[in-house]
Parts: sequence; C-alpha cells; structure tokens
Amino acid sequence: MERKEGGITVLMFPWLGHGHISPYLELGKRLARRGFSIYLCSTPVNLTSIKQTLAQNPSIKTIEFHLPNLPDLPPQKHTTNGLPSNLMSTLKKAFDMAAPNFSNILQSLKPDLLIYDFIQFWAPQVALSQNVPSVLFLTTGAATTSYLIHQHVYPHAPFPFPEIFLKNHEKAQSEQSLKVYTHGIKTIERITSCARQSHEVVLVKSFTGIEGKYNDYLSTLCEKTILPVGPLVSETVESEKDDQFKIFEWLNMKDKASTVFVSFGSECFLSKEEIEEIALGLELSCVNFIWVVRVHTEDELTRGFLKEVQKKVGEKGMITETWAPQLRILAHPSIGGFVSHCGWGSVMEAMTFGIPIISIPMQLDQPLNARVVQQSGAGEEVERDRNGRLQMGEIAKVIRKVVADKDGDEVRRKAKYLTERRKDEGDRDLDVVVQELIKLCNM
Repeated sequence: MERKEGGITVLMFPWLGHGHISPYLELGKRLARRGFSIYLCSTPVNLTSIKQTLAQNPSIKTIEFHLPNLPDLPPQKHTTNGLPSNLMSTLKKAFDMAAPNFSNILQSLKPDLLIYDFIQFWAPQVALSQNVPSVLFLTTGAATTSYLIHQHVYPHAPFPFPEIFLKNHEKAQSEQSLKVYTHGIKTIERITSCARQSHEVVLVKSFTGIEGKYNDYLSTLCEKTILPVGPLVSETVESEKDDQFKIFEWLNMKDKASTVFVSFGSECFLSKEEIEEIALGLELSCVNFIWVVRVHTEDELTRGFLKEVQKKVGEKGMITETWAPQLRILAHPSIGGFVSHCGWGSVMEAMTFGIPIISIPMQLDQPLNARVVQQSGAGEEVERDRNGRLQMGEIAKVIRKVVADKDGDEVRRKAKYLTERRKDEGDRDLDVVVQELIKLCNM
C-alpha cells in the first residue's frame, strides 16, 4: 500500500440542505477518526449553522463555497433550511453557476478524493479534469434511489420489489419534482449522471439490516458496488438549553414508552387542514404527545387553534414552535413512538433508538421511505383517503396501535430488534468503506 490513511485528504461536498450536510459531517467525523484529513465545503450560512458541532470536532476543517447573489437569493438564503419552495430552483441555479468557484477550491486544496452529492453532476467532471477520483455519497436510502432510477431507465417495467411503490395521490408530485428543469437538467438526470460518474463505488446512508436487497438492485442499476455507511446518527447528543428545560421536565413525568414525539422536519410547513387533522388525531388517540410544529409567522389563526388544542389536552400534550433536540427526545425513556414525515434522517434516528414509527409522509422521497419502514415491520403508515387527505380517526388509530394497544406488540418488538441488529453490524460496514476509499486513492 503506497499511501497511509493519514496521508489521504478528502473534500466532502454535500448539497445545501441540513439533511445532507449532517450525514456528510457525521461520515467525515468517522473517517477523521480513521486518520483521514477531512475538509467540509458548504456555503457560509450552512457552516455557521453547524459551528457548535464543528467546534467539538476540530479535526474537520471547513471551506466556504460562495454562490452568486441572484435576485431574491441573498447569502442568508444559500441554504434549503427555511427556504420558500418557489426559490428552490433559484438556489440550484446559483449552485450550478458557482462551479468555477468549486474548481478553484479543488485546485487550491488538491485533495486525494472528492465525496460529492446527487445535485452537483458537474463536481465529478471538475474533479476528473484535475485527476482527482470522486465518489457519490447518497443521503437517501437504496430502496428510494433504486426506485427512482428504475422508473427513469425502465418506465414501462414494474419495479422488482412491489412493496416499494407510490400511491395515486403521490405520483404526480413525485414525477413533477423529478422532471423539474433547473439550469437545463432534470433532477432525475442529475441523480443518474452523478451515479454514472462515481468511481467504482457509491456510498449510501443505510444499513444492510433493512436495505440489503435494495442495495443489490441499486448496484445493478448503477453498475457500481454499493457500500452502506450506516445510519450516521450523531454520537453527540445535543446539550440542553434553558428554553428546553420544560420539555424534559414534562417528559420526565411520563411513564416509560407512553408518549409520541411528533415532528415533520425542518423544511416542511403543513397546511392548515393537515395541522388540524393531526392535532385532533393526537387528541383523539388519548396518548401523551410532544409536537414540534412549524407555523408561518403571519398565521395567527392556526396558532390560535393550536393554543385551544393545548388547553383541551392539558398535561397530556405539549405543543411547541421552538426548535427541540430531536435526538435527545427520541433517546428519552418515555418516548414510545415517533409520528414522522419519514425524512430518511429521521427514519435512521428512530431505528437507532428502537422507536417505532407512525408514518405520515408529505413530499419528495418520504412516501417511498414510509414503504421501507412498513416493509421493515418497525412502523406503520397512516392511510389517507382516496384524495390524499389526512383523517383524524386514522391518525388516532395508528398512534394507539403502535404505542399502546396489544396488536402493536410486533411493531414494537421489530423496532427493538432492528436496533440490536444495527449494533451487531457495528463498524463493519465502515471498515469496508475505509478500505475501498484507500484503494481508490492508490489506483
């Protein structure tokens, strides 16, 4: 072996969403412990948002990636966090326009390896022009990614795993998001181009216990070796802030596994109707709940409705608009279920802590992730009506089953089983990843 681990410099270049930056950072931390020199490249606003985490991990260095200032997109909006949906295509356009800046970064750093995300199809091209090997790291699961690529490559052939599918009310939104042109290229074409250009392997945020067969099929589609890197859940549990004390004081008063945590992620604003059905479903379930809800600043009507719900449920529930430490809440012994949108990061976190999932997918890859959860046995999906609308009775029924009822025993058992299986797999997947990356850098 010509090169030692400590001699390998890796530039990690995620897309601009928290759900992408966080797993890239977590993978970077694990590689740094193996002796790699890690540089994380993102916009200043994103790097500022993870400043505290970076301070605890001085081995990871950062590089600022500056985007052009387009109309309606000042530097503080160079992130998907809180970005209005109508500006997403503008952000992707600005990201693409900054490719020359990335070329300069690569030329200056001269890394041994680039690890890049699925949006920036131009990044591996730039790396190749500078003789730097590059590897795609997908922060979505193998089932979802293989489904989307299959639909693109074989539009008339059924997906080989019928348990992974889109319902009628989900298909239009999914197809539209994948076919959106930004800077002359569709999202699905970005994904396939990034996969095609990856050197030898593709890294996937997942573990074999739930996605083994989907990894194999993704490998066939991409003609690459698929390497799972594990769930990459942060090993540093967020410290408690003064304004969060009441959350844990409230949780400490609840019985073991008696409470559901409700959260739909940092980028999803629910409609007024969705908020009302979820609130009434929680009330109807008679299960303790803590709900971290996002409400538009000017929406005082919805805010007033939630205050009325809080009054009615009393100590049975807690509704908060403030940011809450999701990992600490999921790790709390009183939590017995997670009402989730099924963002892949949230799915991995729930499975890490053995918390069964009540799935209410909203957009993007979430419906497919919800099918993976259902197939794993570690959760149950809330069925919508034929028009895709939520129903309070169905929400209440699934919450009661997963958290409290006897017929939810198997779901709870399977959630615990998957956690133990993941622990058994331990660092074996990462060991394989490390060896493959070293091999790539020595080719």
